[in-house]
Amino acid sequence: MPQPIAHSKISLLRPPLHVSEIDPDQVPAALWTREFLARCRVTAGSSPLTLTLERADGTSSNFRTSVLPLGLDDSQNFLHVERTLKFLLWSRGGNQVKIAGTLANHFVDKLVESYRQEGERAFDYAFHLKIFETPLVIRAITEAEIPNPHSSVLKLGRHLDGCRIGFDLGGSDRKCAALIEGKVVFSEEVKWDPYFQSDPNYHLAGIRDSLNRAAAHLPRVDAIGGSSAGVYLNNKVRIASLFRGVTDPDIFAEKVSGIFLDLAKEWKVPFQVLNDGDVTALAASMSLGRNAVLGVAMGTSVAAGFVDAEGSLTHWLSELAFVPVDYRDQGPLDEWSGDQGCAVQYFSQQAVGRLLPMADIHLPPTLPLPEKLEALQGLMAQGDPRAHKVYEAIGISLGYAVAHFASFYPINALLIMGRVTTGSGGDFIIARAMMVLRDEFPELRIDLITPNEKDKRHGQAIAAASLPPLS
Repeated sequence: MPQPIAHSKISLLRPPLHVSEIDPDQVPAALWTREFLARCRVTAGSSPLTLTLERADGTSSNFRTSVLPLGLDDSQNFLHVERTLKFLLWSRGGNQVKIAGTLANHFVDKLVESYRQEGERAFDYAFHLKIFETPLVIRAITEAEIPNPHSSVLKLGRHLDGCRIGFDLGGSDRKCAALIEGKVVFSEEVKWDPYFQSDPNYHLAGIRDSLNRAAAHLPRVDAIGGSSAGVYLNNKVRIASLFRGVTDPDIFAEKVSGIFLDLAKEWKVPFQVLNDGDVTALAASMSLGRNAVLGVAMGTSVAAGFVDAEGSLTHWLSELAFVPVDYRDQGPLDEWSGDQGCAVQYFSQQAVGRLLPMADIHLPPTLPLPEKLEALQGLMAQGDPRAHKVYEAIGISLGYAVAHFASFYPINALLIMGRVTTGSGGDFIIARAMMVLRDEFPELRIDLITPNEKDKRHGQAIAAASLPPLS
């Protein structure tokens, strides 16, 4: 087993202004990083460090930060660099990491040891190997070798002509809608349980059923667009929580990887599938008429997507379930990646399951997470103060996380949706998050937005249906 990375005790010079009653020990990444960089600015010998992520297609991005001089506080130095790299890998994504700075070689050696097949970050290494089909490489470069950033965008979305089907595949339900010239003529939500199904025929049958139900309400089908949690490149499934139960790599390669390519052949129309977070962000941009939007869906996991300042979708991964948002010692572990302090334990149904007993709400341990969430929503509707504490904890965590997200994404609006935000609890989450931003980060100007009722019902399906152009 990989040994945990050792750090000196992680703490803050000034405690957070907002602290959850039931989860008070958090060390928000935004606050810790702000204190660390402030320390760098006043410490002689501190130096700049640039982390570059590149892909084989030429896409690259640079992230500039600072580190303390060697020997002053090496464990905190490495904590900052490793957690920053982890965020970049899961938000932007790349198969090559290049580090420039006077201490670059010092960090590269330790990062390579961590991000390898048997290292502390073996999960991250394996996932990026699946996504990019080449091993993750981390190396030092000189300042002169820092590449110019190069971004590419996806020319998808905002197409509403013709008769279209849009679908969204979640961990507890699948949604599908039929549109004629942008108007929804049919929409439905069907419960299913794909998470740990080992036979991909279960998934295929469910998707086919939803598509056929929608098609029955159209005179013809001109295009199909869909969204689902995971990473999809050219309609191929790279990584997807929806298919977590398909653990046999040969079955995954034969039956799962090309499942949407096979469906496209069946329907013989333009067919496009993207990460559900990207479609969430696109739906927000289309509905609000705004760009520079980060969409975050708090559901079975944490789905996210980004629409840039020009209104285009990007090739960024935005798999924010795995990004670190809490630096406390012995933070809650993500049961999938094995890492601690990751967003999935703060903004999803898993977060609800973690927080319920901390608020003295004890439900049968065998009760599925969606039903635990429903129980929490019922208690909130009754005004139970224990439910308020759960939603307060989520809202406080969200406020600090949004500030951290803003260090990596140039955003002016954050769309927040998903089952965890349904009902009055969602309003409570937003209110507490806004209080955190107001009191701790007044310099940030980020609007927290929830979808209106029309967008809740149809926004995701409309955006998904709009993905493929007809030509």
